[in-house]
Amino acid sequence: MALAEQIYEDQVFKDIDWPGHDLTDREFSGCMFKGGNFSDYTFTRASFADCTFDGCNLSNVVVEGCRFQNVIFCNCKILGIVFAKISPFLLSWEFRQCRLQLCNFSGLRMCKTKFHDSSVRETDFINVDLKEASFAGSDLQGSKFHNANLEKADFRGAKNYFLDPTTNKVKNAVFSSPEALTLLAPFGIKIDY
Repeated sequence: MALAEQIYEDQVFKDIDWPGHDLTDREFSGCMFKGGNFSDYTFTRASFADCTFDGCNLSNVVVEGCRFQNVIFCNCKILGIVFAKISPFLLSWEFRQCRLQLCNFSGLRMCKTKFHDSSVRETDFINVDLKEASFAGSDLQGSKFHNANLEKADFRGAKNYFLDPTTNKVKNAVFSSPEALTLLAPFGIKIDY
């Protein structure tokens, strides 16, 4: 199926394999993408509003200037995406049971973003506003937080994170024990169990 139109509303797309792998300047509103393989696609300046990606492969997608408004990613594979280049206008999204790896969210304002029960590994959150975000139940191994606003963020049930409270704002953030003890790692403190 080729994409003949520029604007798509309230459509369900299954097992996508579009010629050219190019969604540049396309607009999608209220659409559902199920089981699509978007690996190496170009989403440059595309717009997604009130859309859901379910079980999709979004590896190495080019998202420069792309807009995401009220978008849900569920059970998706999201590898190597430089989200730092998206349009920040009206950005709102959430990630449920996704596998994110080697992604870059640096410089974005992502307040209240949810990363629930996801694997968020080796991903950069540098100079990011994650106030009231939730990483509940997620594995954050190798992810980098620096100069991030994590005030009121929820890390309950999260694991394998390393947060330096001297280089990140963590006031009123919620952590679970015993993982919360990793907050002491930057100070070289030894804890005897």
